[in-house]
Amino acid sequence: MDLQKAKAVISGGASGLGLATASKVVAAGGQVVLLDINEEQGAAAAAELGERAHFVVTDVASEETVRASIAAAKEFMGGITLAVNCAGIATAGRTLGRDGPWPTEIFNRVIQINLVGSFNVTKEAAAIMQLNDPDDNGDRGVIVSTASIAAFEGQIGQAAYSASKGGVVGMMLPLAREFAQFGIRVNTVAPGIFLTPMMAGMPEDVQASLGQQVPYPQRLGKPEEYADTVAFIYENGYVNGETIRVDGAIRMQPR
Repeated sequence: MDLQKAKAVISGGASGLGLATASKVVAAGGQVVLLDINEEQGAAAAAELGERAHFVVTDVASEETVRASIAAAKEFMGGITLAVNCAGIATAGRTLGRDGPWPTEIFNRVIQINLVGSFNVTKEAAAIMQLNDPDDNGDRGVIVSTASIAAFEGQIGQAAYSASKGGVVGMMLPLAREFAQFGIRVNTVAPGIFLTPMMAGMPEDVQASLGQQVPYPQRLGKPEEYADTVAFIYENGYVNGETIRVDGAIRMQPR
């Protein structure tokens, strides 16, 4: 599929990995609709991207809200060919902390946003994609979800986060197999330590220390490198049902 003709919906699109992906799509000539819970950031991001971008305030944990947002995206772009799940939270805490066992309510919130939110966007976008005319290779759409290397090497305090991202990886292959009949490919990107807005807020020495843990290159990942991976997946028709680690060969230690 050609990124120049992409009609992309991107959750978490107001900042970080999502915004970098949106910027790449627009720069290539495609259209994007940003879904994000931060209304101020989302409106500003869409305005900066220009007339081929649109913003819809969205809580990905709400099935009803996502359905309405996907419908709005379809109306703005005249269809959807790419859905990218970047919305997520990284709430952490020891299961047995100083104040007692970690509240299940917080665990559930992480799962609801990171895992269920990805499922909500995926299924609603796929429902639109299945109606597309296939391209010359039979493709009707592509879905890319964001996992994390924590899905494989979760650290102490990341039980909820790792479970949510492991779920994203786990649901990918069944979805890829199911959506094959519609010509919709489903893949996952598992980023390592990236320079996201949350990371940018940390002291420079902390950022440098984290970067030094990466075998090569010894630095934090750039959001543009995530976006490049999404573009590769979109345009390579034989990439399906796969998780691609983008992590500089790091393998996280327990803490």
